[in-house]
Amino acid sequence: MTKNHRTTVATAVVLFVMAGAHFVGASSAHADDVKPSAPPGTEPSAAAPVQIDSKAPGLKIPQGGTLAPVKVLDIAEVVEDLGGEQRRQETNQTVMMALQSEVLFPEDSAVFNAQAAARIQAIAQEINQQKATRIRVFGFTDDQGSYEHGKELSKKRADAVQAELAKTVTDPNVVFDVRGYSEDYPIADNGTEEGRKKNRRVEITFPRSTGGG
Repeated sequence: MTKNHRTTVATAVVLFVMAGAHFVGASSAHADDVKPSAPPGTEPSAAAPVQIDSKAPGLKIPQGGTLAPVKVLDIAEVVEDLGGEQRRQETNQTVMMALQSEVLFPEDSAVFNAQAAARIQAIAQEINQQKATRIRVFGFTDDQGSYEHGKELSKKRADAVQAELAKTVTDPNVVFDVRGYSEDYPIADNGTEEGRKKNRRVEITFPRSTGGG
């Protein structure tokens, strides 16, 4: 298989200060039925902003002007294969790898194709390098077909990826959070086949090592 050229986009996302991300689960794999407003892990990872004195002499504010409310800048670097088959997003604290379902599974299936294991094993090796012990594996589908079918399929695909990761991840204390979200939380327009293809995906998220891996 030829190696796709990669393109890099740096994205700065401005978010209000929220509670830090946390992982759920105390066993090797976990899922719950509580549907959050957004998938866990989309919260800002940047630290609370430094307090600024609006009266500091170095700040030139017009008379009568005030500073806007303090916000957190969470910087995300996104690297995507030219065909969009694999997408890597890094923030201050986490790495997220999104794989389109087509590169892992046949249509409407949760059984791996011939290329899937090698892709997932490569991600597992990076998890080992980062010494990550808490890993999220989330499955998503497009909006075609019933919601319940999509939820079942996305969960089965996430389970398959988690099982393959577990073969290579070496830390015996690792905790997996495995969920299927059906058509919830699309990242592209479901009105086009190109968009639906991007939405059919499995995301693997794990913390970055403080030592840089």
